[in-house]
Amino acid sequence: MNPADLPIPQAAARLRDGRLTAVALARAHLERIAARNPALHAFVAVTAEPALAAAARADAELAAGQDRGPLHGIPIAVKDMIDIAGSATACGSRLRAGRRAARNAEVVRRLLRGGAVPLGKLATYEFALVGPSFDQPDPPAVNPRAPERITGGSSSGAAAAVAGGLLRTALGTDTGGSIRAPAGYCGVVGLKPTFGRVPRGGVAPLAPGLDHVGPISATVAEAALTLDAIADPGTPAAPAAADLGRNIDGLRIAYARDWFARDPALDPAVLGAIDAAVEILARMGARIGTVAMPDHDLMHAAGAVMLQAEALALHRADLAASDPGYGRAAFRSLVSGICLTGEDLAAARRAGEYLRAEIDRTIFAFHDALVTATTLTPAPPLAAFRAGRPVWTPMRTLPFNLTGHPALALPAGSSDGLPLSLQIVGRAFDECRICRIGHALESALRTNGPSV
Repeated sequence: MNPADLPIPQAAARLRDGRLTAVALARAHLERIAARNPALHAFVAVTAEPALAAAARADAELAAGQDRGPLHGIPIAVKDMIDIAGSATACGSRLRAGRRAARNAEVVRRLLRGGAVPLGKLATYEFALVGPSFDQPDPPAVNPRAPERITGGSSSGAAAAVAGGLLRTALGTDTGGSIRAPAGYCGVVGLKPTFGRVPRGGVAPLAPGLDHVGPISATVAEAALTLDAIADPGTPAAPAAADLGRNIDGLRIAYARDWFARDPALDPAVLGAIDAAVEILARMGARIGTVAMPDHDLMHAAGAVMLQAEALALHRADLAASDPGYGRAAFRSLVSGICLTGEDLAAARRAGEYLRAEIDRTIFAFHDALVTATTLTPAPPLAAFRAGRPVWTPMRTLPFNLTGHPALALPAGSSDGLPLSLQIVGRAFDECRICRIGHALESALRTNGPSV
């Protein structure tokens, strides 16, 4: 097996027993990137020499008995919204091209402290807004599962890199679904942690009241290990990977079926796949109960008001320039918030607080986790976006940015070869439980369900 295809726990074991070196592992990934990235456009910058130097340090440390943790010697890359000292953080925009970071983002610092080997920067939609766009310096990332379909965004490069076998895990950001949607469209795992669990220092903001940083990974276990490497140890939470492998017998899981099943945009294959996954959870001993969620349109509207108002506030000065230089899609997205008032933003924030409390009171007081859809369709065709007109991609992700609950996007089979996805949502700071459920379901789907 090519070392680049080893799951992180297997690679870590080989690094420690001498069957593999971190340098050889890094070289395998760099060779894979050189071979595949010209078609996938997942990486916008590859830092080969620093990566090999970091890998050599990891080998020396492990040989000396210094073990920094599960990611020691493991390659990783980060979305081009996250600072790496000495590297450009362009945010997918010509406006930021060449602007080099003076220091590492806190999440990068934690990865380095854990011995991870950063390989470079991954593509993003411009300023993590909307896309894919064709008027920026780098072409949009390609969906490895279906090149004629979008990756989703804005963490497009992270999803393409993991789905395309360039990496086992990567860091993205998620303000309205930007980790979970591309993970769902590309058939990999995306984990949006609880709001505030992962520090955002050194990460370019989009909407500070909704922004999250988290992993896109090949498996639930690898996402959990990555989250544990970057999470704030001061938060009241068990490690995300602590209960992987435990059975789910007796866990109470809410199914928010009606929250998406009646949406006219729904592809019936999505409903069938999630129904089948919930049946598997029941056969594994989980106690399933259908629940009524707060109105989706209200949740989405409140989240959209926060996103548009906060994003506009951050970009207002640049937009006022005589030639702002934004791409068409990003400019159109930003100016859509210009009619919002301070009262609108305050009302949206109050709605978020109310809806978070309402979900805790009506659902998580009685259930251990919630299952619902990630996106309502498989990945849309790329051609529609290439024409330059706005295209609606129906999802069920933004509400959990608004409420701050952790959410795990998990592959749930496929339809005509296109990946489908479901979402497991948990109580605040309960990533451990949703990863436990996701890991169990992932294992069962490989055995009993359609594969992606």
